[in-house]
Parts: sequence; C-alpha cells; structure tokens
Amino acid sequence: MTEKHQLQNNFISLTQKNLQTGVTYRRLRVRDFTAEKKRLQRDFESLNKKGPVCFFMSSELKNWSDSRQYCRDRGADLVIINTEEKLIYSLVSERVWIGLSDIQQEGIMKWVDNSTLKQGFWLKDEPNDDLGNEDCIELNYNRVELGWSPLNSWNDHMCSEKKKGICEK
Repeated sequence: MTEKHQLQNNFISLTQKNLQTGVTYRRLRVRDFTAEKKRLQRDFESLNKKGPVCFFMSSELKNWSDSRQYCRDRGADLVIINTEEKLIYSLVSERVWIGLSDIQQEGIMKWVDNSTLKQGFWLKDEPNDDLGNEDCIELNYNRVELGWSPLNSWNDHMCSEKKKGICEK
C-alpha cells in the first residue's frame, strides 16, 4: 500500500511539473509570436510607405545612359538590385542594363541613387574592366559557359553598347 501511495504521489508531482512546464512553454511561444508579429507589422508598414514596386523593360536597344533616361522619362530609374530577394531574373532572357556603374570613379561601384554597392552578384572573374573601358553593369542572362546562376550573373561592359534596360518604379 505504501508503494502504491508513493507511486501516486510521484505521478501527481510529475503531472504538476509537466503542467507548469507546459504553461511556461506556452508563455514563451506566445511571447515569441508576439515579437514576430510586431516585426512583421513594422516591415509591412515600411513597405506600404514606399508604395508598390514596378519593374519593366525598355523596348529599344540603347546605351547605358540612354537606357537610364528612358526609365527616367517614365518616372522610374534603372533597377537597383541590392538584395537576393530583389533578383529579377524571371523578367529577362537577354543581356540588359541595371542601375550600377563605376563611371564616377573606377572601381567604386555606385547605384543610380548614388549608394555604394554592398553585395554583388558577379560572373566569375568580374568585374574586370576589360581594356580599361567597362564602367556599366549588365545582367548577363544565362551565360552557362561563364558559370551563370542567379547569384553570379553581373558583368561590367562598355557603356556605349546597346541593349535594353530594366527599370524600377
């Protein structure tokens, strides 16, 4: 009989500990979800302030400066790709201009909004300023022989070369 009472007491004690642990665990989960919800709300509000983003491609082949002007004439600018999430490769099936260059100072890549490049998605051995005359950046679509993938598809090229541009509004 004593053994039975001891087992019952142990069972009751373990049940109470499990209940307490479960309550603590649930409180932690609720706290985690609350923090995550607040973070998502901040991100959502931030995106709403900026408004929707629209991408479009020029219909004509132009040099880098004229491609940029084409975008600006339509209330946009050449695209800035500053995160992996913003990669836009599904839009293109050809080589196109993006809003990055080192026109102002060789080796210092700047976006059209004058911010400096923090993360690049370069093809192997790029940028190389071939012949000292490659200052504008193209998205070089599907160059398998050069090791292409969405995360390494940029190439510096002569700004006078004519190609379409990707605009961002």
